[in-house]
Amino acid sequence: MLRPDDTTSDDTILNNTAPPQAPRRGAVAFIFVTILLDMLALGLIMPILPKLIEGFVGNDTAQAARIFGLFGTAWALMQLVFSPVLGSLSDRFGRRPVILLSNFGLAADYVLMALAPSLAWLFLGRLISGVTSASISTAFAYISDLTPPDRRAAVFGRIGAAFGAGFVLGPATGGLLGDIDPRLPFWAAAGLSFANALYGLLVLPESLPAERRSAFRWRAANPLGALRLLRSERTLAGLSLVNFITQLAHVVLPSTFVLYATYRYGWDTRTVGLTLAIVGVCAMVVQGGAVGFIVRRLGERGALMLGLSAGTVGFLIFGLAPTGMLSWTGIPAMALWGVSGAAIQALMTRLVPPDRQGQLQGATSSVQSMAQLAGPFLFTLTFAYFIGAGAPLHLPGAPFLLASALLIVALVIAVRALRAEERKS
Repeated sequence: MLRPDDTTSDDTILNNTAPPQAPRRGAVAFIFVTILLDMLALGLIMPILPKLIEGFVGNDTAQAARIFGLFGTAWALMQLVFSPVLGSLSDRFGRRPVILLSNFGLAADYVLMALAPSLAWLFLGRLISGVTSASISTAFAYISDLTPPDRRAAVFGRIGAAFGAGFVLGPATGGLLGDIDPRLPFWAAAGLSFANALYGLLVLPESLPAERRSAFRWRAANPLGALRLLRSERTLAGLSLVNFITQLAHVVLPSTFVLYATYRYGWDTRTVGLTLAIVGVCAMVVQGGAVGFIVRRLGERGALMLGLSAGTVGFLIFGLAPTGMLSWTGIPAMALWGVSGAAIQALMTRLVPPDRQGQLQGATSSVQSMAQLAGPFLFTLTFAYFIGAGAPLHLPGAPFLLASALLIVALVIAVRALRAEERKS
Protein backbone atom coordinates (compact mmCIF):
# COMPACT_ATOMS: atom_id res chain seq x y z
CA MET A 1 0.00 0.00 0.00
CA LEU A 2 1.42 3.40 -0.97
CA ARG A 3 1.28 6.31 1.44
CA PRO A 4 -0.24 9.49 -0.03
CA ASP A 5 2.98 11.40 0.52
CA ASP A 6 5.27 8.70 -0.81
CA THR A 7 6.93 10.19 -3.88
CA THR A 8 9.46 7.43 -4.45
CA SER A 9 7.36 4.29 -4.06
CA ASP A 10 6.75 4.01 -7.76
CA ASP A 11 10.52 4.02 -8.32
CA THR A 12 10.80 0.72 -6.46
CA ILE A 13 8.07 -0.80 -8.61
CA LEU A 14 8.91 0.54 -12.06
CA ASN A 15 12.60 1.16 -12.62
CA ASN A 16 14.54 2.64 -15.50
CA THR A 17 18.09 1.48 -15.24
CA ALA A 18 20.04 4.43 -16.67
CA PRO A 19 19.67 7.79 -14.96
CA PRO A 20 18.88 10.70 -17.25
CA GLN A 21 20.90 13.85 -17.49
CA ALA A 22 20.02 16.88 -15.41
CA PRO A 23 17.21 18.79 -17.10
CA ARG A 24 18.15 21.99 -18.91
CA ARG A 25 15.54 24.71 -18.59
CA GLY A 26 16.17 26.24 -22.00
CA ALA A 27 15.88 22.88 -23.75
CA VAL A 28 12.70 21.85 -21.94
CA ALA A 29 11.25 25.31 -22.63
CA PHE A 30 12.05 24.84 -26.32
CA ILE A 31 10.21 21.51 -26.38
CA PHE A 32 7.23 23.19 -24.72
CA VAL A 33 7.32 25.98 -27.32
CA THR A 34 7.76 23.45 -30.14
CA ILE A 35 4.63 21.54 -29.18
CA LEU A 36 2.73 24.77 -28.47
CA LEU A 37 3.59 26.16 -31.90
CA ASP A 38 2.88 22.85 -33.63
CA MET A 39 -0.58 22.75 -32.04
CA LEU A 40 -1.10 26.47 -32.62
CA ALA A 41 -0.21 26.03 -36.29
CA LEU A 42 -2.61 23.09 -36.62
CA GLY A 43 -5.29 25.11 -34.84
CA LEU A 44 -4.70 28.12 -37.08
CA ILE A 45 -5.74 26.23 -40.19
CA MET A 46 -8.55 24.25 -38.51
CA PRO A 47 -11.36 26.77 -39.10
CA ILE A 48 -10.27 27.73 -42.60
CA LEU A 49 -9.26 24.41 -44.20
CA PRO A 50 -12.86 23.20 -44.77
CA LYS A 51 -13.74 26.52 -46.41
CA LEU A 52 -10.67 26.36 -48.62
CA ILE A 53 -11.61 22.84 -49.71
CA GLU A 54 -15.16 24.03 -50.37
CA GLY A 55 -13.81 26.70 -52.69
CA PHE A 56 -11.93 24.08 -54.73
CA VAL A 57 -15.11 22.00 -55.25
CA GLY A 58 -17.39 24.80 -56.39
CA ASN A 59 -18.89 25.55 -52.94
CA ASP A 60 -20.47 22.10 -52.74
CA THR A 61 -20.69 21.69 -48.97
CA ALA A 62 -21.55 17.98 -48.98
CA GLN A 63 -18.63 17.16 -51.28
CA ALA A 64 -16.34 19.38 -49.22
CA ALA A 65 -17.34 17.51 -46.04
CA ARG A 66 -16.46 14.16 -47.61
CA ILE A 67 -13.10 15.44 -48.82
CA PHE A 68 -12.35 17.05 -45.47
CA GLY A 69 -13.00 13.69 -43.80
CA LEU A 70 -10.56 12.08 -46.23
CA PHE A 71 -7.97 14.73 -45.38
CA GLY A 72 -8.35 13.93 -41.67
CA THR A 73 -8.03 10.19 -42.21
CA ALA A 74 -4.95 10.64 -44.40
CA TRP A 75 -3.32 12.87 -41.78
CA ALA A 76 -3.95 10.30 -39.04
CA LEU A 77 -2.53 7.52 -41.26
CA MET A 78 0.67 9.49 -41.77
CA GLN A 79 0.94 9.87 -38.00
CA LEU A 80 0.38 6.15 -37.57
CA VAL A 81 3.08 5.20 -40.07
CA PHE A 82 5.75 7.82 -39.40
CA SER A 83 5.64 8.30 -35.62
CA PRO A 84 7.58 5.03 -35.01
CA VAL A 85 9.92 5.81 -37.92
CA LEU A 86 10.90 9.20 -36.52
CA GLY A 87 11.08 7.80 -33.00
CA SER A 88 13.48 5.06 -34.10
CA LEU A 89 15.54 7.53 -36.15
CA SER A 90 15.90 9.68 -33.05
CA ASP A 91 17.14 6.65 -31.08
CA ARG A 92 19.80 6.16 -33.77
CA PHE A 93 20.86 9.71 -34.72
CA GLY A 94 19.70 11.73 -31.70
CA ARG A 95 16.65 13.85 -30.92
CA ARG A 96 17.96 17.23 -32.09
CA PRO A 97 18.26 16.56 -35.86
CA VAL A 98 14.86 14.87 -36.04
CA ILE A 99 13.08 17.68 -34.18
CA LEU A 100 14.78 20.48 -36.13
CA LEU A 101 14.30 18.89 -39.55
CA SER A 102 10.66 18.27 -38.74
CA ASN A 103 10.17 21.91 -37.76
CA PHE A 104 11.77 23.16 -40.98
CA GLY A 105 9.75 20.60 -42.94
CA LEU A 106 6.52 21.72 -41.30
CA ALA A 107 7.27 25.35 -42.16
CA ALA A 108 7.91 24.47 -45.80
CA ASP A 109 4.74 22.38 -45.86
CA TYR A 110 2.56 25.28 -44.70
CA VAL A 111 4.10 27.44 -47.45
CA LEU A 112 3.13 24.70 -49.93
CA MET A 113 -0.47 24.71 -48.67
CA ALA A 114 -0.60 28.51 -48.72
CA LEU A 115 0.38 28.45 -52.39
CA ALA A 116 -1.56 25.28 -53.36
CA PRO A 117 -3.17 25.91 -56.77
CA SER A 118 -5.39 22.81 -56.63
CA LEU A 119 -7.04 20.35 -54.29
CA ALA A 120 -4.38 17.72 -55.10
CA TRP A 121 -1.58 20.03 -53.96
CA LEU A 122 -3.50 20.85 -50.80
CA PHE A 123 -3.94 17.13 -50.12
CA LEU A 124 -0.21 16.56 -50.66
CA GLY A 125 0.50 19.29 -48.14
CA ARG A 126 -1.78 17.62 -45.62
CA LEU A 127 0.07 14.33 -46.06
CA ILE A 128 3.42 16.04 -45.45
CA SER A 129 1.94 17.76 -42.41
CA GLY A 130 1.04 14.36 -40.97
CA VAL A 131 4.64 13.20 -41.43
CA THR A 132 6.36 16.26 -39.95
CA SER A 133 3.93 16.58 -37.03
CA ALA A 134 4.82 12.99 -36.09
CA SER A 135 8.00 14.44 -34.53
CA ILE A 136 5.97 15.15 -31.38
CA SER A 137 6.83 11.60 -30.30
CA THR A 138 10.52 12.57 -30.50
CA ALA A 139 9.84 15.64 -28.39
CA PHE A 140 8.40 13.42 -25.65
CA ALA A 141 11.46 11.16 -25.90
CA TYR A 142 13.63 14.26 -25.44
CA ILE A 143 11.81 15.00 -22.18
CA SER A 144 12.39 11.41 -21.03
CA ASP A 145 16.11 11.80 -21.72
CA LEU A 146 16.48 14.95 -19.63
CA THR A 147 14.04 14.43 -16.78
CA PRO A 148 14.47 12.13 -13.76
CA PRO A 149 11.74 9.46 -13.57
CA ASP A 150 10.10 10.96 -10.48
CA ARG A 151 9.65 14.33 -12.23
CA ARG A 152 8.46 13.14 -15.62
CA ALA A 153 4.74 13.19 -14.85
CA ALA A 154 4.88 16.87 -13.82
CA VAL A 155 6.90 17.80 -16.93
CA PHE A 156 4.63 15.76 -19.20
CA GLY A 157 1.72 17.61 -17.62
CA ARG A 158 3.23 20.99 -18.48
CA ILE A 159 3.91 19.78 -22.01
CA GLY A 160 0.30 18.61 -22.17
CA ALA A 161 -0.77 22.16 -21.31
CA ALA A 162 0.90 23.25 -24.57
CA PHE A 163 -1.53 21.06 -26.49
CA GLY A 164 -4.48 22.74 -24.80
CA ALA A 165 -3.10 26.24 -25.29
CA GLY A 166 -2.49 25.62 -28.98
CA PHE A 167 -5.98 24.32 -29.58
CA VAL A 168 -7.58 27.16 -27.62
CA LEU A 169 -5.61 29.99 -29.25
CA GLY A 170 -5.14 28.50 -32.71
CA PRO A 171 -8.72 28.26 -34.02
CA ALA A 172 -9.64 31.69 -32.65
CA THR A 173 -6.61 33.32 -34.29
CA GLY A 174 -7.07 31.32 -37.49
CA GLY A 175 -10.67 32.45 -37.76
CA LEU A 176 -9.67 36.10 -37.47
CA LEU A 177 -6.86 35.75 -40.01
CA GLY A 178 -9.08 33.75 -42.36
CA ASP A 179 -11.58 36.60 -42.48
CA ILE A 180 -8.81 38.76 -43.93
CA ASP A 181 -7.55 36.18 -46.44
CA PRO A 182 -8.20 32.39 -46.48
CA ARG A 183 -4.51 31.76 -47.19
CA LEU A 184 -3.23 33.96 -44.38
CA PRO A 185 -3.51 31.34 -41.59
CA PHE A 186 -1.19 29.05 -43.59
CA TRP A 187 1.41 31.81 -43.90
CA ALA A 188 1.13 32.52 -40.18
CA ALA A 189 1.56 28.81 -39.37
CA ALA A 190 4.61 28.65 -41.66
CA GLY A 191 6.15 31.68 -39.96
CA LEU A 192 5.64 30.22 -36.49
CA SER A 193 7.18 26.87 -37.43
CA PHE A 194 10.14 28.47 -39.20
CA ALA A 195 10.84 30.85 -36.30
CA ASN A 196 10.72 27.94 -33.86
CA ALA A 197 13.15 25.91 -35.99
CA LEU A 198 15.61 28.81 -36.08
CA TYR A 199 15.25 29.25 -32.31
CA GLY A 200 15.98 25.55 -31.85
CA LEU A 201 19.20 25.83 -33.84
CA LEU A 202 20.44 28.25 -31.20
CA VAL A 203 19.22 26.75 -27.93
CA LEU A 204 18.48 23.05 -28.39
CA PRO A 205 21.30 20.71 -27.28
CA GLU A 206 21.34 17.00 -28.04
CA SER A 207 19.79 14.99 -25.21
CA LEU A 208 20.86 11.46 -26.21
CA PRO A 209 24.61 10.76 -25.95
CA ALA A 210 26.17 8.55 -28.61
CA GLU A 211 26.81 5.72 -26.14
CA ARG A 212 23.07 5.49 -25.34
CA ARG A 213 21.88 5.25 -28.95
CA SER A 214 20.61 2.13 -30.66
CA ALA A 215 20.75 0.82 -34.22
CA PHE A 216 17.92 1.68 -36.59
CA ARG A 217 15.85 -1.36 -37.49
CA TRP A 218 12.99 -1.29 -39.97
CA ARG A 219 11.31 -4.11 -38.04
CA ALA A 220 10.94 -1.77 -35.08
CA ALA A 221 10.25 1.36 -37.15
CA ASN A 222 6.94 0.28 -38.68
CA PRO A 223 3.63 0.43 -36.77
CA LEU A 224 3.38 -3.33 -36.27
CA GLY A 225 7.02 -3.60 -35.25
CA ALA A 226 6.67 -0.69 -32.85
CA LEU A 227 3.73 -2.43 -31.19
CA ARG A 228 6.00 -5.40 -30.42
CA LEU A 229 7.82 -3.16 -27.96
CA LEU A 230 4.55 -2.43 -26.19
CA ARG A 231 3.83 -6.16 -25.90
CA SER A 232 7.34 -7.02 -24.68
CA GLU A 233 6.50 -6.60 -20.99
CA ARG A 234 3.21 -7.38 -19.26
CA THR A 235 2.80 -4.10 -17.38
CA LEU A 236 3.81 -2.08 -20.43
CA ALA A 237 1.27 -3.98 -22.53
CA GLY A 238 -1.46 -3.29 -19.97
CA LEU A 239 -0.65 0.41 -19.74
CA SER A 240 -0.54 0.63 -23.55
CA LEU A 241 -4.03 -0.84 -23.71
CA VAL A 242 -5.18 1.68 -21.11
CA ASN A 243 -3.64 4.45 -23.20
CA PHE A 244 -5.45 3.25 -26.33
CA ILE A 245 -8.81 3.09 -24.56
CA THR A 246 -8.42 6.56 -23.03
CA GLN A 247 -7.39 8.03 -26.39
CA LEU A 248 -10.38 6.33 -27.99
CA ALA A 249 -12.72 7.79 -25.34
CA HIS A 250 -11.26 11.26 -25.91
CA VAL A 251 -12.28 11.19 -29.59
CA VAL A 252 -15.93 11.58 -28.53
CA LEU A 253 -15.29 15.29 -27.89
CA PRO A 254 -14.05 16.42 -31.33
CA SER A 255 -16.26 13.95 -33.21
CA THR A 256 -19.68 14.46 -31.60
CA PHE A 257 -19.68 17.31 -29.06
CA VAL A 258 -20.73 20.03 -31.52
CA LEU A 259 -23.48 17.86 -33.02
CA TYR A 260 -24.64 16.74 -29.58
CA ALA A 261 -24.73 20.19 -27.98
CA THR A 262 -26.54 21.68 -30.97
CA TYR A 263 -29.06 18.84 -31.09
CA ARG A 264 -29.78 18.43 -27.37
CA TYR A 265 -29.31 21.92 -25.96
CA GLY A 266 -29.93 24.08 -29.02
CA TRP A 267 -26.61 25.86 -28.63
CA ASP A 268 -25.39 28.20 -31.33
CA THR A 269 -21.83 28.26 -32.66
CA ARG A 270 -20.79 30.95 -30.19
CA THR A 271 -21.92 28.93 -27.16
CA VAL A 272 -20.26 25.75 -28.43
CA GLY A 273 -17.01 27.61 -29.08
CA LEU A 274 -17.10 29.25 -25.65
CA THR A 275 -17.69 25.89 -23.95
CA LEU A 276 -14.80 24.25 -25.79
CA ALA A 277 -12.57 27.20 -24.90
CA ILE A 278 -13.49 26.80 -21.21
CA VAL A 279 -12.71 23.08 -21.43
CA GLY A 280 -9.33 23.89 -22.97
CA VAL A 281 -8.47 26.54 -20.38
CA CYS A 282 -9.41 24.27 -17.47
CA ALA A 283 -7.31 21.47 -18.96
CA MET A 284 -4.36 23.85 -19.30
CA VAL A 285 -4.66 24.91 -15.66
CA VAL A 286 -4.74 21.31 -14.41
CA GLN A 287 -1.96 20.02 -16.64
CA GLY A 288 0.25 23.04 -16.30
CA GLY A 289 -0.09 23.57 -12.55
CA ALA A 290 -1.77 20.69 -10.74
CA VAL A 291 -0.16 17.54 -12.13
CA GLY A 292 3.08 17.91 -10.18
CA PHE A 293 1.24 18.51 -6.89
CA ILE A 294 -1.13 15.57 -7.44
CA VAL A 295 1.71 13.20 -8.34
CA ARG A 296 3.68 14.27 -5.27
CA ARG A 297 0.69 13.56 -3.05
CA LEU A 298 -0.65 10.38 -4.66
CA GLY A 299 2.23 8.98 -6.69
CA GLU A 300 1.95 8.25 -10.41
CA ARG A 301 -0.31 5.24 -9.89
CA GLY A 302 -2.68 7.19 -7.66
CA ALA A 303 -2.73 10.08 -10.14
CA LEU A 304 -3.61 7.67 -12.94
CA MET A 305 -6.54 6.23 -10.95
CA LEU A 306 -7.76 9.69 -9.97
CA GLY A 307 -7.63 10.94 -13.55
CA LEU A 308 -9.49 7.95 -14.99
CA SER A 309 -12.16 8.18 -12.27
CA ALA A 310 -12.63 11.91 -12.89
CA GLY A 311 -12.97 11.34 -16.64
CA THR A 312 -15.60 8.66 -16.01
CA VAL A 313 -17.66 11.09 -13.93
CA GLY A 314 -17.19 13.93 -16.43
CA PHE A 315 -18.45 11.88 -19.35
CA LEU A 316 -21.41 10.68 -17.27
CA ILE A 317 -22.38 14.29 -16.58
CA PHE A 318 -22.01 15.24 -20.25
CA GLY A 319 -24.16 12.31 -21.34
CA LEU A 320 -26.92 12.64 -18.72
CA ALA A 321 -27.20 16.40 -18.05
CA PRO A 322 -30.71 17.52 -19.14
CA THR A 323 -29.65 21.15 -19.65
CA GLY A 324 -26.61 22.90 -21.01
CA MET A 325 -25.98 24.68 -17.71
CA LEU A 326 -25.82 21.36 -15.87
CA SER A 327 -23.49 19.90 -18.47
CA TRP A 328 -20.94 22.61 -17.59
CA THR A 329 -20.58 21.02 -14.13
CA GLY A 330 -18.76 18.18 -15.87
CA ILE A 331 -15.98 20.47 -17.13
CA PRO A 332 -13.85 20.42 -13.92
CA ALA A 333 -13.98 16.60 -13.85
CA MET A 334 -12.98 16.46 -17.51
CA ALA A 335 -10.06 18.78 -16.82
CA LEU A 336 -8.90 16.57 -13.94
CA TRP A 337 -8.96 13.62 -16.33
CA GLY A 338 -5.86 15.14 -17.93
CA VAL A 339 -3.78 14.05 -14.94
CA SER A 340 -4.02 10.45 -16.16
CA GLY A 341 -2.27 11.19 -19.45
CA ALA A 342 0.86 12.58 -17.80
CA ALA A 343 0.88 9.77 -15.23
CA ILE A 344 0.62 6.98 -17.78
CA GLN A 345 3.38 8.53 -19.91
CA ALA A 346 5.67 8.67 -16.88
CA LEU A 347 4.87 5.10 -15.84
CA MET A 348 5.56 3.73 -19.32
CA THR A 349 8.92 5.50 -19.67
CA ARG A 350 10.14 3.70 -16.54
CA LEU A 351 9.66 0.34 -18.25
CA VAL A 352 11.85 1.07 -21.29
CA PRO A 353 15.65 1.63 -21.39
CA PRO A 354 17.04 5.03 -22.48
CA ASP A 355 18.09 3.86 -25.95
CA ARG A 356 14.48 2.89 -26.81
CA GLN A 357 12.60 5.93 -25.51
CA GLY A 358 12.15 7.24 -29.04
CA GLN A 359 10.73 3.91 -30.16
CA LEU A 360 8.39 3.91 -27.15
CA GLN A 361 7.06 7.38 -27.93
CA GLY A 362 6.68 6.50 -31.60
CA ALA A 363 4.73 3.38 -30.70
CA THR A 364 2.58 5.37 -28.28
CA SER A 365 1.81 7.92 -30.99
CA SER A 366 0.84 5.09 -33.34
CA VAL A 367 -1.57 3.77 -30.72
CA GLN A 368 -3.10 7.23 -30.44
CA SER A 369 -3.42 7.43 -34.23
CA MET A 370 -5.27 4.11 -34.25
CA ALA A 371 -7.71 5.54 -31.72
CA GLN A 372 -8.17 8.66 -33.85
CA LEU A 373 -8.94 6.50 -36.88
CA ALA A 374 -11.49 4.30 -35.11
CA GLY A 375 -13.08 6.83 -32.75
CA PRO A 376 -14.99 9.08 -35.17
CA PHE A 377 -16.83 6.15 -36.70
CA LEU A 378 -17.62 4.59 -33.32
CA PHE A 379 -19.04 7.71 -31.71
CA THR A 380 -20.78 9.34 -34.68
CA LEU A 381 -22.54 6.07 -35.56
CA THR A 382 -23.55 5.62 -31.90
CA PHE A 383 -24.95 9.15 -31.83
CA ALA A 384 -26.81 8.69 -35.11
CA TYR A 385 -28.30 5.36 -33.97
CA PHE A 386 -29.61 6.60 -30.62
CA ILE A 387 -31.28 9.70 -32.07
CA GLY A 388 -32.74 7.77 -35.03
CA ALA A 389 -36.34 6.63 -35.39
CA GLY A 390 -35.44 2.95 -34.99
CA ALA A 391 -33.55 3.32 -31.70
CA PRO A 392 -34.98 1.29 -28.79
CA LEU A 393 -34.27 4.30 -26.55
CA HIS A 394 -33.91 7.96 -27.49
CA LEU A 395 -30.54 8.69 -25.89
CA PRO A 396 -28.58 11.57 -27.44
CA GLY A 397 -25.91 11.28 -24.74
CA ALA A 398 -25.12 7.67 -25.66
CA PRO A 399 -21.65 8.50 -27.11
CA PHE A 400 -20.58 10.09 -23.81
CA LEU A 401 -21.98 7.22 -21.78
CA LEU A 402 -20.00 4.86 -24.02
CA ALA A 403 -16.86 6.93 -23.40
CA SER A 404 -17.53 6.73 -19.65
CA ALA A 405 -17.85 2.94 -19.87
CA LEU A 406 -14.57 2.76 -21.78
CA LEU A 407 -12.79 4.63 -19.00
CA ILE A 408 -14.19 2.20 -16.42
CA VAL A 409 -12.68 -0.64 -18.47
CA ALA A 410 -9.38 1.27 -18.66
CA LEU A 411 -9.42 1.77 -14.89
CA VAL A 412 -9.87 -1.96 -14.26
CA ILE A 413 -7.05 -2.86 -16.66
CA ALA A 414 -4.73 -0.28 -15.08
CA VAL A 415 -5.36 -1.62 -11.57
CA ARG A 416 -4.66 -5.20 -12.65
CA ALA A 417 -1.52 -4.30 -14.63
CA LEU A 418 0.05 -2.31 -11.81
CA ARG A 419 -0.86 -4.86 -9.16
CA ALA A 420 0.83 -7.56 -11.26
CA GLU A 421 3.95 -5.40 -11.44
CA GLU A 422 3.89 -4.83 -7.70
CA ARG A 423 3.66 -8.57 -7.02
CA LYS A 424 6.54 -9.17 -9.42
CA SER A 425 8.77 -6.77 -7.49
